[in-house]
Amino acid sequence: MKKIILAFDSFKGSVSSEEIAVALDRAIRKDFPGITVRTFRIADGGEGTTEALCSSLNASRTTCWAHDALMRPITATYAIAEDGRTALIEMAAAAGLSLLNGRERNPLHTTTYGVGEIVKDALSKGCREMILGLGGSATNDAGTGMLSALGVKFFTAEGEEISPSGGRLSAISSIDTSLLLPELSETSFRILSDVDNPFCGREGAAYIFAPQKGAGGKEVVLLDNGLHRYGELILKTTGTDIFHLPGAGAAGGMGGGLLPFLRAELLPGSKTILEILHFREAIKGASLILTGEGKIDRQTVRGKALKGIVDIAREENVPVAALCGAVADTEELNGAGFAAIFSVQSSPVTWKRAMRRDIVLGNLSRTARQIIRLMFYKEWTNPGNRS
Repeated sequence: MKKIILAFDSFKGSVSSEEIAVALDRAIRKDFPGITVRTFRIADGGEGTTEALCSSLNASRTTCWAHDALMRPITATYAIAEDGRTALIEMAAAAGLSLLNGRERNPLHTTTYGVGEIVKDALSKGCREMILGLGGSATNDAGTGMLSALGVKFFTAEGEEISPSGGRLSAISSIDTSLLLPELSETSFRILSDVDNPFCGREGAAYIFAPQKGAGGKEVVLLDNGLHRYGELILKTTGTDIFHLPGAGAAGGMGGGLLPFLRAELLPGSKTILEILHFREAIKGASLILTGEGKIDRQTVRGKALKGIVDIAREENVPVAALCGAVADTEELNGAGFAAIFSVQSSPVTWKRAMRRDIVLGNLSRTARQIIRLMFYKEWTNPGNRS
């Protein structure tokens, strides 16, 4: 019995991972009804993490009042697992880039305060285990906004209290944790990072990600300087060195910035999520894994969901083919373990049309079918083998 694994991340702005799984499952079974198809909604700690984990943990969605990255009131969604103790939270639900329009994006001014408000709501409902997905952030405040919502206070050298944001990190001279919510002493955090970038520097949060959030060249330098100064303060105050910790640069430094103040461990998001989904057991004996996301490039191998899939698949000797809308750095990606990489675009097309849901699903289905036909050509040409 042939077995195909479908494990797609979302194509952001177009289709969800669930929509992709349904469409490709239908397309493959149409040609090969005898093939076993297993589908997984995957994520790397960024957007889509809650969706990927809800079914596995039998979680129910809930909402609360919070503030977005510009401190405007919003209704934020997260989930609570069946055990009633585990909350599934995406920081992007409150501090996500997708909540801001282009003119509003500037990581000098944005804050993760709303993420702390979600955590507070989960604490009030009895949750004492938090799975916090990082990714898709509009921020570069090293998690100071979230900590502020949880009771931590930040002060200038003159003793003035600061409302934290990316542009104010350099002004923080002292940190007071005496009013940190007492419930946090018995609460553990699994912080899922979608990248492995360090806290600051040329490969860190500001230089690599802040331009995507609206920062210009001078602003990137200011933000990186702020991260350096804040990291030094953390080291001096707590003894914790977060500068070179893989993943510390995730979500504008939030990956590293939370560790000294919470009972937390920073984990590779894709690997951890795949473990929760029991992905390794599911792919044993599979003929092929089809995976993909909207764009694939060298950043894909720096902690993204697809890299986690490839790492496990190589150990189980299952080939992985990636389908995407845009592809770059193919040789590097092949070297990382992908058996093949395909752009699903069939002809020149406008960006607006390329992002249309029906176009994306049609392109993905067509490409997947052609790959399966090639792999099982003998069965395809012999109708007696197709049932």
